[in-house]
Amino acid sequence: MSLPIFDNHDDRIRYVELHLRRALCDLPQRPLPEGYRFAFYQPGDRDAWIDIEQSAKEFASYEQGLDAWKHYYGGHEDELGHRMVFVIDPDGRKVATATAYRDVEGRDTSGDAWLHWVAVRRDCQGRGLSKPLILHVLRIMAALGYTHAKIPTQTTSWVACKVYLDLGFRPLADDESLPGWRIVRRLTDHPSLAAFTPACDTEVLNPKKAHESISSVAP
Repeated sequence: MSLPIFDNHDDRIRYVELHLRRALCDLPQRPLPEGYRFAFYQPGDRDAWIDIEQSAKEFASYEQGLDAWKHYYGGHEDELGHRMVFVIDPDGRKVATATAYRDVEGRDTSGDAWLHWVAVRRDCQGRGLSKPLILHVLRIMAALGYTHAKIPTQTTSWVACKVYLDLGFRPLADDESLPGWRIVRRLTDHPSLAAFTPACDTEVLNPKKAHESISSVAP
């Protein structure tokens, strides 16, 4: 068996929830490409947020995005004006977003900030937007008084995992997430994951999707 060349958001990968953490100090500088700029959320930006997330395959439908918005931000929109960031392209379109927020489930009692819903529109990926966006939001967190940030993600977003690792985030590994970090090691071979044994091919694949497009080899 050989692995497919996976998309950057791919449900053929076995799903495991993952968390990473980073201190909000020694943040590198990474400017946006020329012509792009940052903007905070303004009332009425909800659908732009959903559109970006749906384009990035975070949601399968507008309705799913609306449910997520209500769950995470409903009733707290007044906070988003200094927490939710968009990247605006040279034509004035909102093409990427991320939010300096918190664990809305109340499971994390550390007081750390949580980096929420990082996404770049599908047609704008590969333009060098995600790392400047993330670092910009991390600086917002620091300005708000936080000392550390966490990011929840998953194995199916393995490319995003690599981006976070590149920016100095490190795994919060436990027994439940260990298989996931082994999968990310197998797919990225990131040097920060050297302590994890790479997963074998059968451990990487989602058994419910294993029959789909498994002829080509992943990098």
